[in-house]
Amino acid sequence: MVRRVAALAIGALVLVLLVLLVNGCLNSRQEQALKDYNRDVAGIVRDADSNADAFYDTLGTGGQASTDVQSEINQLRFRAQALTKQAEGLDVPGDMRPAHRNVLLALSLLQEAIGKVAEKLPAALSTDSATAVPAVRSIAGEIQAFDAANVVYNRRGAALIKQVLDDKEIGGQTIQNSSFVQNYGWLQPSTVARRINSTAGRGAGDAGTTEPLPGLHGHGLLGVSVGDVTLAPGQPNQLRVAANVTFAVKVANQGDNPETDVRVRVRISGAGDPISVQKVIEQTTAKAEATVSVPLGQAPPLDEAVQLRVEVVPVAGEKNTTNNSATYPAIFKRG
Repeated sequence: MVRRVAALAIGALVLVLLVLLVNGCLNSRQEQALKDYNRDVAGIVRDADSNADAFYDTLGTGGQASTDVQSEINQLRFRAQALTKQAEGLDVPGDMRPAHRNVLLALSLLQEAIGKVAEKLPAALSTDSATAVPAVRSIAGEIQAFDAANVVYNRRGAALIKQVLDDKEIGGQTIQNSSFVQNYGWLQPSTVARRINSTAGRGAGDAGTTEPLPGLHGHGLLGVSVGDVTLAPGQPNQLRVAANVTFAVKVANQGDNPETDVRVRVRISGAGDPISVQKVIEQTTAKAEATVSVPLGQAPPLDEAVQLRVEVVPVAGEKNTTNNSATYPAIFKRG
């Protein structure tokens, strides 16, 4: 009888240990699945943020044909679609399904808005104001979808992911936030018209029809450097570059008024397809200097003579544009 009782006790202990072991394995697998999901979503959202940044940079690149800009925006739409499809293919733990629905909604809002902007671009860059003005207003309206995607993801998607992780007492996790709107000037039609260089669309909002303030308006280009090399016009500039080429452009507001949405443009030509990029300075102060970093975003042509043209795009009311730009002969060498 003693042996039987002992055997039963040992059997019960083994059974308890097996149950604890199985539960521990299940809990460990569940915890890892939740961590993996959070990590995968974070990577997708970071890529979506990067895609949105490229969207604004491309949209604000003046001086290109509307079909070229439209083609580039469409490529970004394809990228947004790929990110949505990647999210749809994730292995979603049951606890994360409510969060995942909001993640997918945010990504789908982005890809749809990018596509609609691409459709409106040729009209927005038309020389006919009757065509350009409503198209510019539509583009500004589509940027609201970027803002909506931010709200949906940050307030619901990311918040629910954090809630699940907290409920499961899973620490040490980073919850990725989104920043799909570069700045809120893109929500104003008149600002959109200025940034995409739609002259005919300047009447899309009240600010677009306001006369410039009295006094002088305008900027001067003071200098350009790449790394520790300051470019000199009229003579060859040997530039040793690494993976990311960035131009530091120094400008001066030489007028009597602050200026907003000041565009600084860099163009490389003379070897292969021209490369054109620009950066927007949100505001400059009268009689003050500012330096803006303009990343090239791609590898420059190496070991070939090129022309670098750097320009501060004239603002409304600017009459003297003789010192707005400069051209620099250059050769890029691998650093």
